[in-house]
Amino acid sequence: MPTVAKKIIDFYSSLRPPSLPAGVDLLFPQQRSEVMSVIDTFFKKFYNDCIQRHLIFGINPGRFGAGTTGVNFTAPKQLLEFCGIAHNFKPGSELSAEFIYEVIDAYGGPLKFYRDYFITSVSPLGFMKNGINLNYYDDGNLQGILRPFIIASIQSQLSIGFCTDWCICIGGDKNLKFLSSINQEYHFFAKIISLPHPRFIMQYRRKQKNTFVQQYLSVLRTVS
Repeated sequence: MPTVAKKIIDFYSSLRPPSLPAGVDLLFPQQRSEVMSVIDTFFKKFYNDCIQRHLIFGINPGRFGAGTTGVNFTAPKQLLEFCGIAHNFKPGSELSAEFIYEVIDAYGGPLKFYRDYFITSVSPLGFMKNGINLNYYDDGNLQGILRPFIIASIQSQLSIGFCTDWCICIGGDKNLKFLSSINQEYHFFAKIISLPHPRFIMQYRRKQKNTFVQQYLSVLRTVS
C-alpha cells in the first residue's frame, strides 16, 4: 500500500498550473529538481506511514517560505534547524514560518505535529506581482482562473486519505470565505475551523504572540 509520503510527493509532482493573467508571475518551486529532492526527504521523514491526518490550509506559498523550499510554512531556516533536513537554499526565514514552528515546537515538535497534521494551501502554488507576494484572492481575475485548479487540487489531496470531518483554515477573512464557498458546493469537509494568519500576528500583534500560540495549541489539541 502506498504511503502518505509517496502520495503527497506524487501530488506535488503532478501539479499543472493554468495560464495566469498578464503581470502575474508563478511561484512553482516543484519544477526544480533540488526542491523535489527536499520534498522527497521531508515527506519520507515525517509521512512514511499510512496514518490519517487532518488538513491545515494556508493561503498560497510565499517566495521566502514554501516558494523556496516547497514545504508549506517552512523557510530554509526551519527546514534545517527544526526538521533536520540539509539543503542548498540560500539561508533565510519568514515571519509566518517562525510563528508556525513556535507552535509546532510547543505542540511537541515536528515528529508529533506532522503525525497529526498536513499543512497545505488553498492554492498549492504561489504568485508574485511587481516582485512581491500576491495572494490568490487579491486579484479577481486570477482567483477566477484558479478556481478549477484549486478545486481539483483539494480533490487530489483528499484522495490521499486525509480526514474530512473537519479542517483548519489559516486566515479568517478572505481565505476562509473562499474555502467555505467551494466547500458549500463540493462538501469537502463537515466543518472548517478558522485561525488568524501568522503574518498578521507577527506583523501587527507581535506583543500578543504568546496568546496566539496558545490559541493555536488549544485548537490543535482539542480537535486532534
